[in-house]
Amino acid sequence: MLGNKNPGQPEKNKPGPYFDYKQWWATIGSEWFERQAVRLRHIRLDRALKYGAATALCAWLATGFYIVNAGERGVVTRFLAYRETAEPGPHWHWPAPIEQVHKINVERQRFLEVGYRSGSGRQVPVPSEARMLTGDENIVDLHLAVQYRIENPADYLFNIQAPEDILKQLTESVTRSVVGQQNMDYVLTEGRSEIVARIEKELQRILDEHRSGIRIAGVNLQDVQPPEEVQQAFEDAIKAREDRERLINEAQAYANEIVPKARGEAARLIAEAEAHLQTVTARAKGEADRFRRVLAEYRKHPDITRRRLAIETMEEILTRTDSVVVDLEGSGNVVYLPLNPGQSGPIRGNEPATAGAKPQASTAERPIRNTLRRGRSIRGE
Repeated sequence: MLGNKNPGQPEKNKPGPYFDYKQWWATIGSEWFERQAVRLRHIRLDRALKYGAATALCAWLATGFYIVNAGERGVVTRFLAYRETAEPGPHWHWPAPIEQVHKINVERQRFLEVGYRSGSGRQVPVPSEARMLTGDENIVDLHLAVQYRIENPADYLFNIQAPEDILKQLTESVTRSVVGQQNMDYVLTEGRSEIVARIEKELQRILDEHRSGIRIAGVNLQDVQPPEEVQQAFEDAIKAREDRERLINEAQAYANEIVPKARGEAARLIAEAEAHLQTVTARAKGEADRFRRVLAEYRKHPDITRRRLAIETMEEILTRTDSVVVDLEGSGNVVYLPLNPGQSGPIRGNEPATAGAKPQASTAERPIRNTLRRGRSIRGE
């Protein structure tokens, strides 16, 4: 009879209630599950690494998107070397560390203060920057404000180091050079506008030579004064200068008022003199022509012409005197002659003389009789 050689031990290949699972798991199942678990672990780790790497790559690439706002320019650099300048709008670039973007505002006005610092509503002087030497070896305190903007962002970033510091140093240097060529009175008074124009022109020329990318928008001279120690003396000098200018202006105004009148008076006198010259010349020519005609008549009829000339001469003379010619003989009319405003009364021609007295000629009759005698002698009576 066949039986189990080892009683109490089930046979390996014999199914049935005598199958030992523990032995099977220990011999076959545990090894298989271990191989499957190792395989699954390797598969999940590879996929996780791939997925993680893809996600990290996408996130890294996504950091390359950027937006340039209005009024800005984006300067793109690749490995710290200039690549391009981006205009306003959305853009993409290789993320860091390959490429970087520097956004520069090119429309904002920037300010630089030389000689002072503004803050809390007041200006704080900086003597080391403000003190400048003029051409006549005087010292002035000058406060200057420079307005500028960035014109070329690439030049601004790569051609010069510390642009604001360099701009400040250049402004101080140019200002000292320009002020040192002028005397103090010119700097303090009428030379301010010219000095500002020269500083702006020279400063822009140097910045363009170095390709700084900076454009000077304006230079404002905030204040220029002598040092505080001699402030009072200079104020007195300025006051005296203003008085001198005022007096000069008043004298100029008076000259402007008098000179035209004098010129007008001179022109009037010249015109009157020319008119008088023409009148006298014309009268002389007329007299000369008249004399020639009278001479011709005199040569023809000497007696008649002589008598005519005598009568005309007497007529001309008597019209300019107070003498009156009156024929008193053969007339009994009473004649009223206004010979003297203080005398009134009739003068009779044939009034009889008082008896026993020699008739005396009155004061009014004497010029009349003298005139009559002259008239009779002229007529030859």
